[in-house]
Amino acid sequence: MKKYSFLFLGLSLLLTSCSNDDNGIKPGPTPDPDPTADVAAQNFMWKAMNLWYFWQPDVPDLADTRFSTDAEYTAFLESYPDPENFYYSICNNHERIVGEENAIDRFSFANEDYSELVNSLSGISQSNGLEFGLRLIGNSSDVFGYVQYIVPNSDASTKDIQRGEFFTRVDGVQLNTQNYINLLFGENSTYTLGMATVSDNTISDSAKEVTLTKIENQIEDPILVAKTLDVNGTKVAYLMYNRFLSSFNEDLNDAFAQFKADGATELVLDMRYNPGGSVNTSRLLASMIYGTNTSDVYIKQRWNAKIQAEFSDEFLTDYFASSTGASAINTLNLSRVFVLATGDSASASELVMNGLDPYIDVIHIGTTTRGKNEFSITLVDDLENSYIYSENREGKINPDNSWGLQPLVGRNENADGFYDYTSGLVPDIALSEDLTNLGVLGDPNEPLLARALEEISGISSKIDFTVEMPVENFDSSRMHNPLKDNMYLEKPLQLNK
Repeated sequence: MKKYSFLFLGLSLLLTSCSNDDNGIKPGPTPDPDPTADVAAQNFMWKAMNLWYFWQPDVPDLADTRFSTDAEYTAFLESYPDPENFYYSICNNHERIVGEENAIDRFSFANEDYSELVNSLSGISQSNGLEFGLRLIGNSSDVFGYVQYIVPNSDASTKDIQRGEFFTRVDGVQLNTQNYINLLFGENSTYTLGMATVSDNTISDSAKEVTLTKIENQIEDPILVAKTLDVNGTKVAYLMYNRFLSSFNEDLNDAFAQFKADGATELVLDMRYNPGGSVNTSRLLASMIYGTNTSDVYIKQRWNAKIQAEFSDEFLTDYFASSTGASAINTLNLSRVFVLATGDSASASELVMNGLDPYIDVIHIGTTTRGKNEFSITLVDDLENSYIYSENREGKINPDNSWGLQPLVGRNENADGFYDYTSGLVPDIALSEDLTNLGVLGDPNEPLLARALEEISGISSKIDFTVEMPVENFDSSRMHNPLKDNMYLEKPLQLNK
């Protein structure tokens, strides 16, 4: 007989989560530290990672048999007096330690205050509504930014700044690799951008300045543009979708209802700046594109061996959906989709592309995606709940340890079993954005959209697709958004017991 534990994994403040103390996955025998040792945080981190971490079998210090005595375990924990350093030391070749080039784990992270972690993962933050990419100036350490888009109803939307503009300075200080994080993403709620122009691949400061103020709890509708274009008699739906947020599932379904009413028979899905989010929302979007056959496998989860064995096949497999949970899915029942994706496209964006691939032709236009195929969960020091965060159990969390973890705990594979795209998904039609000609999002003359429309119509475009100044970001505002590129689960835990 199956046992059910209704535990939500991931961004728990976005969810209504409940739990049953008797139904969680319980850790096996583990060592215990000396009760007089000041290692509460390190002890929680080791035990939570020993249970949940995807690469637990590959990290010698997380092995079940690593410690023969409690004293040996205590000494190990005490050898890392800084809990943050300890956490990254037990990750598998973490980017923070070995650098991006040699990293296996590029995305696990921790926060010394789990409430800050949970709030940030729920999108509770400050924002001025300016979304931008960052690039180095030549071979120097100086940095310039370019505007990707402006969030509607934000402070930036009321200022004289728009997509395609450039900036080099903040409060009169030239941006560089050492100061840009503090200047753009620091404690300052208001800053003034010094704007710039580009000519012949040379960036020059201008006299224009724009002052922006961050607003508490700025809400971004992930549907930036949803419209139907008439391309030589063919109705083409265009969706600029910038984040997988479950709170906007009904709005997404409504957009597809309009596409259907407009008679759309083709879709251009623009996820060039979409870093990811909810796995379930990705499933719903895929269903709106392909169909609502609930016997077709969308994705299957792969956890570490000890966790994988605890889950039922039903829990591990996600099928295409016929309902959002509140309304019937509006599907276009397409046999192909054109996806605009770049290096800023990650996690749930890549999941849609990979999950659809066994069923329809996914024509990827753009550049290679980020390559994030792992999902995470939020862990806190609550042993009785298998360390899974639940807002209903705030009083059960160890009051002596406020650390929260967001480790990678699994990968998603498609119906064909494919999951190996850590190097990113390579485009079928390679075309970088051009900083000298970013165009207007949703306009048929915007280069990436125009290239997709050319494929759909079969008629050569009059647009010159030569790229003079290709986008070569080393960072972007999206990666400093509290949600970043997390891919998280929203489903009940269903055990095999």
